[in-house]
Amino acid sequence: MSEIVLMSDPKIAAIPVADCGEPLVDVRLHDALAVDSRRADRAGAFAHLREGVLMRLLKAQTLLPDGIRLLLVEGYRPPALQRAYFEEYAGRLRADNPDWSPTRVRDAASRYVSPPEIAPHSAGAAVDLTLISADGHELDMGTRLNANPEDSDGACYTAAGNIASEARANRRVLGAALTAAGLVNYPTEWWHWSYGDRYWALSAGAAGAVYGPREP
Repeated sequence: MSEIVLMSDPKIAAIPVADCGEPLVDVRLHDALAVDSRRADRAGAFAHLREGVLMRLLKAQTLLPDGIRLLLVEGYRPPALQRAYFEEYAGRLRADNPDWSPTRVRDAASRYVSPPEIAPHSAGAAVDLTLISADGHELDMGTRLNANPEDSDGACYTAAGNIASEARANRRVLGAALTAAGLVNYPTEWWHWSYGDRYWALSAGAAGAVYGPREP
């Protein structure tokens, strides 16, 4: 896609979903992937992904340069939690911009949190992740993971120009491995990658999504 298509775009919601029934699996059972606890929930949902997504992450990790690993921060997000995140952020934008229309608020919110009804995280299809060195230190990616557009002055966008050359190079390393493994990036969030969801279908030119929303 030559321009950024937001999650709120009607084209995303219009993509059909035929869930393949693939299970959610616990990433923590695979020692090859490092898992961070900053987004951990009591039930451990954050560390789950569809099996096909996990297999592609394991493939991506083999494509990284020596001494660099993936660090998974959040995978599956229950629909109720996704809704709470979206409503909280949309509420903040609404309060800060009282002249904005509901459509503008929804579009702006979707740069950072997907509308609940189409959220890739709630399908177990999306993962928020970064890179770490062999000794476990996070590489410089230009912003913290989960930085929003307002606080980062847009530096959270994957192709942002207002980041240092080292961070830009690290984003390229991350992107090359994940793209080669079949995942797609949401270009307003350098850390957000997915496979099998509606946004993936649009980006990859697939006929439809193979993963739909899942309840815990």
